Amino acid sequence: MKLKSFKYFLGLFIFLIIFSPIKSEEKIDIWKNEKKATKETEKIDKKKEIEKINGIKKGLSVKPSEIIEIEDGPIAGENDEKIFGIYDPSDFDFNINMWSTTNAEDLRASLDRIKKIKLSKTSEEILENVLLSFSYPPKGMNQDEFVQLKINWLINNNKIKLIEDFLKQNKEFANKSKAVQYLVDINIAQANINQGCEKIEFIDSTIKDAYLEKFKIYCLVFKNKKSQAQLLLDLLREQKKSDKFFDDKINFLLGISDKTTNKINEKNLLNFYLSSVTIKDFNYKPTVKTKREIWRYLNAANLIKLDDINDQEKIKELEQAANKGNIDPKIIFGFYKQKLFNINALVNAENTYQTYNPSEARSLIYQKYLLSEDINSKLKYLFLLEELFKKDKLQNVYSEVLSDELLKIEFQNIPKEFKEVVENRIIDEKQESLGKVKFNDKILHQSRIIKFYIDREEGKKIQKDIDKVFKKISKNRKYFYSAKDLALVDALLKDGFQIPNNFNQKELASKYDVPKNLLQLIDKKQNAFLALKIVEIIGEDEPYQLDPETIYFITSLLNKMDLIKIRNKVLISALPQRV
Repeated sequence: MKLKSFKYFLGLFIFLIIFSPIKSEEKIDIWKNEKKATKETEKIDKKKEIEKINGIKKGLSVKPSEIIEIEDGPIAGENDEKIFGIYDPSDFDFNINMWSTTNAEDLRASLDRIKKIKLSKTSEEILENVLLSFSYPPKGMNQDEFVQLKINWLINNNKIKLIEDFLKQNKEFANKSKAVQYLVDINIAQANINQGCEKIEFIDSTIKDAYLEKFKIYCLVFKNKKSQAQLLLDLLREQKKSDKFFDDKINFLLGISDKTTNKINEKNLLNFYLSSVTIKDFNYKPTVKTKREIWRYLNAANLIKLDDINDQEKIKELEQAANKGNIDPKIIFGFYKQKLFNINALVNAENTYQTYNPSEARSLIYQKYLLSEDINSKLKYLFLLEELFKKDKLQNVYSEVLSDELLKIEFQNIPKEFKEVVENRIIDEKQESLGKVKFNDKILHQSRIIKFYIDREEGKKIQKDIDKVFKKISKNRKYFYSAKDLALVDALLKDGFQIPNNFNQKELASKYDVPKNLLQLIDKKQNAFLALKIVEIIGEDEPYQLDPETIYFITSLLNKMDLIKIRNKVLISALPQRV
């Protein structure tokens, strides 16, 4: 019995000795694993943080408890709200809080002023960059109003491609149906139903809009998918979103009924279009009250008719529609050619046109121009016709037609006294090209130094060029450093280049005043609003058309706000000499 006990205890002792290191090792392994797990957790957390910021660009929500790390420091989201846009704000040196120090009323007022300006290409690009970057709204404006402000600008400026980009990048936002309906209507108005139907890809479950659902049903009929159209129509009726007119037209198109109402419905463009394709011998006479989109559809579908060429009131309505851009001006000139005049009226047109009413006078002079053979006579009647359109404030009807007719005359054959006025009347449809840069090392802002901004040439080579050009210019004691020179120097200093010690930048800068109200925006860190103010300042001009002092203070402000990409856009246009 004692022997058995001794063996038992001996076995237990050996077991403990053998397996105790394993237990100890297990403890060490667990500690290591926990440490490893902690590091992995940190990596995951960082990854989640990056994904969160990237998610914001896609309109993902940010919860109040979450803190987003941005360039200017952490800011906690006040609401569980999404942000909307097209561009990454960092692409233009902004961030998602770019409007956080701006008052809503200031933004509204600035955009109202900008609406009244025909912006240059550069001004419009800057406005697009600022307005369409993903960001939170300014103080005093909720996200719904902010996104509508963006959509309204896109629609008012007919930015079809950008609207499509906005819809692709932002799945859900307030009144999304407005943007989709604009794309649909723009294609109906162009009588391009096939492309209009392609836009139904933007009509998803988030859109509860009867107009767009009706258009989707018509597109199925248009593509001969009648069973699917019938199914959607039944659902629309169950939801009580259909109406008697639409039911009547779709039933007729589906072949369910063989009759349809001949009443023309002008409530919206879709109803008008359905009227035009279902009524036999469709005949519609537009008036001054006719909606713009209906005018455009009539024009595109070649449905504008004039039963009586002597109906002056109807011609007047058509002229006004053309002046507003609702119909093609060439239609008006087609009617002018149909007007009948006797031979005496045409022979003496220059002396007798004043005895006719305005539209008849224009018809007479236009026909006289068409009958003229020599260039002097042609030019005389073309410019007389211009005066008659201006007199009745119908310049928009004639400007493009005048340009086209002048282009038919070879410029070398135009008499010297007419050359300047002809050049001013010809509309250049090509995109404005700045031309090839011609470097001039005798003038600082035109020197090879600017290759850094134009050609993105290597910094080391540019520093050598800076030293050489300054040395060359310093030998010219009569050289005057202009505001454009100073704009270049400020940019070079900002970008880390060295300027010779004998160049007194501060003394030169003191000669130019930067508006105090704009400097205050810098103090308040209103960088996005400052960019809008610069859009107002540049306005309808390109930067190279601005005076040197304005170029300097614009680039100086952009430097101070670290808006380098916008600054470079201004410099590239404003500084170089081009050929």
